[in-house]
Amino acid sequence: MIIELAALLARPLEDTLRRIRIDGLEHVHSVMDQHGRALLLTAHLGNWELLPVACRLTGYRLSVVLRPLDAPWLDRLATRMRERSEVDLIDKRAALRPVMRALAGGAMVGILLDQNAARREGVFVPFFGHPASTSKSLAVLALRTGSPIVPAFIHREDTGMHRVVVGAPLALPPSGDVEAAVAILTARCTEAIEAAIRTAPDQWLWMHDRWRTRPPGDRRNV
Repeated sequence: MIIELAALLARPLEDTLRRIRIDGLEHVHSVMDQHGRALLLTAHLGNWELLPVACRLTGYRLSVVLRPLDAPWLDRLATRMRERSEVDLIDKRAALRPVMRALAGGAMVGILLDQNAARREGVFVPFFGHPASTSKSLAVLALRTGSPIVPAFIHREDTGMHRVVVGAPLALPPSGDVEAAVAILTARCTEAIEAAIRTAPDQWLWMHDRWRTRPPGDRRNV
């Protein structure tokens, strides 16, 4: 992954684009034609930093919600690399207004949803058979704006190519009970992530403690 990202910085962007193919692009076109905006669900799977590059193949603008890296020098390098793809970067610490503007402007907004969420930010949903505290942000945005959630995950293939698999938009639950709808939709997002990881478990960022925050009553609570 480091070598691939170094090449992204050093070589013409077209070199990287030639190594990416997208399956399911029709789902992106269908959603954007019908709604004019989309929320992209993804995870730290494969070389996820190439997803903004792959977005150039869709013909639509992309904004990405992310947390700045802890090391300033590494964050500057990552920002430089991401900006090469001409995507808009949104700091997750103050993301609501920029995300709403991006959606209103007809963009796609990408959110990674496979890391542990603090108790105040998350809802517990099943993930590989265990309750995992998962950010409610994507579900809340989808229900509030009516924007479809489109799953999109990237895998590295044995040939050295990268394959982006785009799925059909997730079904939105009835929003009469908002809290229940958020939990249901977050669970559907997590199911999509789990299914993608099962196709290439060795390519998931497994070092992260995904189950660190525990449900109430668990002695391992954080």
